[in-house]
Amino acid sequence: MDWYPLWNSLRIAMVSSVLVFFTGIFAAYYVAKLHPVVKGVLDVVLTLPLVLPPTVVGYFLLVFLGPRRPFGGWMLDAFGIKMVMTWYSGIFAASVVAFPLMYRTARGAFESFDKTLAYAGQTLGLSNTYIFWRIQMPACRQGILAGAVLAFARALGEYGATSMIAGYTPGRTATISTTVYQLWRTDNDALAFRWVMVNVLISTIVLLAVNLLERRERRR
Repeated sequence: MDWYPLWNSLRIAMVSSVLVFFTGIFAAYYVAKLHPVVKGVLDVVLTLPLVLPPTVVGYFLLVFLGPRRPFGGWMLDAFGIKMVMTWYSGIFAASVVAFPLMYRTARGAFESFDKTLAYAGQTLGLSNTYIFWRIQMPACRQGILAGAVLAFARALGEYGATSMIAGYTPGRTATISTTVYQLWRTDNDALAFRWVMVNVLISTIVLLAVNLLERRERRR
């Protein structure tokens, strides 16, 4: 059994999770402080990949990153970097579809934060940076960690956008999801079932981690 799809899925999920962790927190922190109308518009834009079909997300990525498109063509001509049909192409797809989960969860955590703690810190002369990292982030850590875990799980199971922008090449771009589909297409149900069970096992562990974080938050 070739374990490359597992390794590739894990590295794509881990790299994309790191990306959406910081970008999601950054977006959630600043959007939460905006005027309700502006916040509503940005909410729609930033959450749209969550409700769009993954193949539509993949299509938009191809339009932006394809070798015959302005950005994708420029990256290929200037740096020799191919943005599609490579293993790291899956990072773009996984990041886009996982970002809304991180963003929405982090924004909810920030909006539930007791702002009197921040005001108290300001009266003591603490900087906004210090208040954010040493007061607000620890107070919101359970919600933020839950969002990070959910984003990782979403990135790990991504198929639609990944199959369009990265394709399926054994030993190069194959992930668990694309491997299951290809094995099913070739009537290799036994091996497809093994990969399904691997994915179910990982997803179960992720959900247990989320439940544990939620239970700790309720106890607090």
